[in-house]
Amino acid sequence: MAFQADKMDGKTVTSAAVQKGVMRRSGLLYLGGGGLVAASVPADVWAASKQATGHKLAAPAIIGKARPAAPLVMLDPGHGGKDPGAIGYTGTYEKHVAEAAAQELKRQLLATGRYRVAMTRAGDHFVPLDGRVELAQQHGASLFISMHADALHSPQVRGASVYTHSHGASDSQTADLAKTENSADRYGGPMVHSASPEVQQILASLVTEETRKGSAHMAQAVVSAFNSRVLLLPHPHRHAAFAVLKSAQIPSVLVEMGFMSNRMDEAALRQAGHRAMVAGAMRDAVNRYFASAGVGLAG
Repeated sequence: MAFQADKMDGKTVTSAAVQKGVMRRSGLLYLGGGGLVAASVPADVWAASKQATGHKLAAPAIIGKARPAAPLVMLDPGHGGKDPGAIGYTGTYEKHVAEAAAQELKRQLLATGRYRVAMTRAGDHFVPLDGRVELAQQHGASLFISMHADALHSPQVRGASVYTHSHGASDSQTADLAKTENSADRYGGPMVHSASPEVQQILASLVTEETRKGSAHMAQAVVSAFNSRVLLLPHPHRHAAFAVLKSAQIPSVLVEMGFMSNRMDEAALRQAGHRAMVAGAMRDAVNRYFASAGVGLAG
């Protein structure tokens, strides 16, 4: 068998080499390993090499500006597992109401196509307070929403409210509520330890001013969205040292959808239709928060 040969820098390159993965064209020698060397190759040799190797030359991919990832919203259904939360007059457990409402809010947020959504729990199990905050941080959440329907000493009090983190409480009722919420870790046994008041104060000081402003902005968005659809407490935006809201970098709010200590609130929260309405208002609040915060949204 005869081989056609070319001279290049004193070395002979044959067409057999072309069939073994060395391809030449237009003054370039294409090596199988990706190298390029100057050469002069007839067009018929180039055509024969393409046919022999079966290689197809594709145009290089054009990579445009990548779209930023959709913001992740972390939903935190309160209580769970051996911690039932508040128990209503008819035996309704807060943990079940919180999870059902969070699942509905997750569904509605995902339906917008604008967000990614994660949950601190997607079943009836106990998660320590610190663990909830850590999950949000590990996921790189842009927003943290803790969902509750607690109980108060007065059964006459009803209505929704929203809370942000602060070392001092806005009022005595909120201080009592935060104390109750922060004691949830007692269900975790001796391996779960709540931070002392001194440590809580230090943690509160680590929350950045930007995070505080973001939390307050989200709280106001919730109040505005609830205002025409859900009964609110007087002065519905309140604050206290809620342990679950202590993330230094993630804007965080705790939403009380109503109180299990009130018969009417409990009856409403047992209804899927009412929970869907609450979730719809919270979805609108999330939309308003991200739109005004200047965060790029998908879709």
